[in-house]
Amino acid sequence: MHRHPRWQLAGLLAAPVLWLVVAYLGALGVLMVSAFWTVNGFTGGIVREFSLANFRTILGEEVYRTVTLRSVGVAAAVTVICAVVAVPMAFYMAKVASARSRHWLVIAVLTPLWASYLVKAYAWRVLLGNGGPIDSLFGGPGRGPGYGLTATVIVLAYLWLPYMILPIYAGLDRLPDSLLEASADLGARAGHTLRRIVLPLLVPSVAAGSIFTFSLSLGDYITVQIVGGKTQLIGNLVYANIGAAGNLPFAAALATIPVLIMVIYLIAVRRSGALEEL
Repeated sequence: MHRHPRWQLAGLLAAPVLWLVVAYLGALGVLMVSAFWTVNGFTGGIVREFSLANFRTILGEEVYRTVTLRSVGVAAAVTVICAVVAVPMAFYMAKVASARSRHWLVIAVLTPLWASYLVKAYAWRVLLGNGGPIDSLFGGPGRGPGYGLTATVIVLAYLWLPYMILPIYAGLDRLPDSLLEASADLGARAGHTLRRIVLPLLVPSVAAGSIFTFSLSLGDYITVQIVGGKTQLIGNLVYANIGAAGNLPFAAALATIPVLIMVIYLIAVRRSGALEEL
């Protein structure tokens, strides 16, 4: 096949493209189709007929609008916290640390990703528990944030922070040192250089990291069950309708909400060049 490069390319891409179409796009297509089905209230069986009943329920009942806004707010808060923490860390790694230290810092950022998601979440449950270490920092039992919405934001920000640090670090690593030196030669202070040169160039990198932190937080349902107390997010409602309620079509309709939000979000950040940073 060396005389037919197109056939070579087709042979190399056939398996991954087939997997993408069947496993990902196929599952997403089934999700979208089943969202328009319903469940028979008497038999509990799935009625495979087109209906907008699920979406009428979601749009008509205030609880689903509240949960959707809360989920978006949590995802946005996690993204902002990760960006605020990641920018100085990534700047130190890329521009201040020595070349040898830089490799160890990257390993330190990646190390938490090797640990189990559940282990980290339950470790935070111990830290945030009544009378735990965080309560001690605030002066005694019951004085810390405890379990709830604040705890959910804190834990999610911790879990997804590496996904924000790495794109920003990559963007800063490509930033020429000559720009910073020229700014200093012209008399600009460090803060002015950061605001006028570094941060504008970091917008695509921050947006790229936000795609991970926002989407992962928007669809998460495990952390909120472990440290969220009575807090409900979209992921919890989807999980509840798949499990206890047994209403798969309504769960599929709920799952289309984060999908639609992420499509809108990706279209919005595409103009910043963030997709090229991934």
